[in-house]
Amino acid sequence: MTHACCGPGYASPEAAIKGEREKVLYAIALYTGTGIEQPDYLATIDVDPDSPFYSQVIHRLPVPYIGDELHHFGWNACSSCHDDASKIRRFSIIPGLRSSRIYIVDVAEAKAPKLHKVIEPEEIKAKTNLTAPHTVHCLADGHLMISMLGDSEGNGPGGFLLLDENFEIAGHWEHQADTMRFNYDFWYQPRHNVMVSSEWGAPKTFYAGFDLNDVAAGNYGHHIHFWDWSTREIIQSVDLGEEGLIPLEVRFHHNPDSTHGFVAAALSSNVWHWHKSKGHWQVEKVIDVPSVEVEGWPIPVPSLITDILISMSDRYAYFSNWLHGDIRQYDISDPAHPQLIGQVWCGGLLGKSGEVQGHKLAGGPQMLQLSLDGKRLYVTNSLFSSWDNQFYPDLSKSGSYLLQIDCDTENGGLKINEDFYVDFGKEPAGPARAHEMRYPGGDCTSDIWI
Repeated sequence: MTHACCGPGYASPEAAIKGEREKVLYAIALYTGTGIEQPDYLATIDVDPDSPFYSQVIHRLPVPYIGDELHHFGWNACSSCHDDASKIRRFSIIPGLRSSRIYIVDVAEAKAPKLHKVIEPEEIKAKTNLTAPHTVHCLADGHLMISMLGDSEGNGPGGFLLLDENFEIAGHWEHQADTMRFNYDFWYQPRHNVMVSSEWGAPKTFYAGFDLNDVAAGNYGHHIHFWDWSTREIIQSVDLGEEGLIPLEVRFHHNPDSTHGFVAAALSSNVWHWHKSKGHWQVEKVIDVPSVEVEGWPIPVPSLITDILISMSDRYAYFSNWLHGDIRQYDISDPAHPQLIGQVWCGGLLGKSGEVQGHKLAGGPQMLQLSLDGKRLYVTNSLFSSWDNQFYPDLSKSGSYLLQIDCDTENGGLKINEDFYVDFGKEPAGPARAHEMRYPGGDCTSDIWI
């Protein structure tokens, strides 16, 4: 979304809430790990209820290679550049988590994106010794920053890759990363001169699938790190311990004056809240999801919180329990005491889910994206190819769903929209698995305010 007088995005979260409704949604669609020898692709989906193509894939942009494992993606510019009229949100940066290749996609024509440039892994390794790109954020100075989860051998801790405005490699963001063992997601809050990053594990650990022995061996992360944004150094690391294994997505409040934020620890199935108090960052556990006994499983099954996001209003948090199968809505008006006010079942191992348009909901809810006004939550069900094959082996044959959940933003509550169902099992090249989603005009997990 561009405006005549200024750059991309919106002047504030409040302005974003009043922004235009999303009409197009981009979703990563994967063949990596499914047995279908086709490249992953960017699917363009019509989400305009007034369109004759509503709830349909209207365009597919396959990448040139097979086996990239496209995963998370982001923008060349967002609301952090809103005051710069020379900037435009025109390019999507789509990394391959498995190949370490980075694709630059031109979305000038929103309904028919085109490939603009490819950054090859050999160049990234040679210049930075980094691999496994994950989270993409644009910076206010025009650079792009990507969290990298490994070195050229697939070991931790990785680091942070910078690209310039021409999508050329500009080197590392951090001065050193040796005080963290692993890397994963990050979010920065410039008014407080801080960035928070989290930990998954080394690529050589998680590429092959999940092994409980790796947990006992300490091969998965349980720290979050607070960085000085200007000096690019870690100023405080917090060990979440056994109660905070595999902290994944980190989310600050959208309000740039706030120090409040949340991270979900996937394996421990809980949510942690942070804020700054008396000059230090305080972190506390605020939500626990108990494990459940499931027949045939050697241990009680954790819910596995794999994605979390915050509404643009900062009033609600949503997260997905990939193994249990539910999505939850919490009122976080008091960030230290979240209140559960909505829940809906979208697959999972507990057998509590129903059907949508005659489709049994396979897999479990995973990636989330919320409309700017907070009323529509989109969800896909693929986590990572080798983990999908391990926990939901039928997903490679059934393909993914993409659902829309109606969110009650007044009283709380979630309900599946029965008029919307995207069936990735019916794709032209065979069943595909869907992962992260974005809108051309920006969304609740990419835009940051300065």
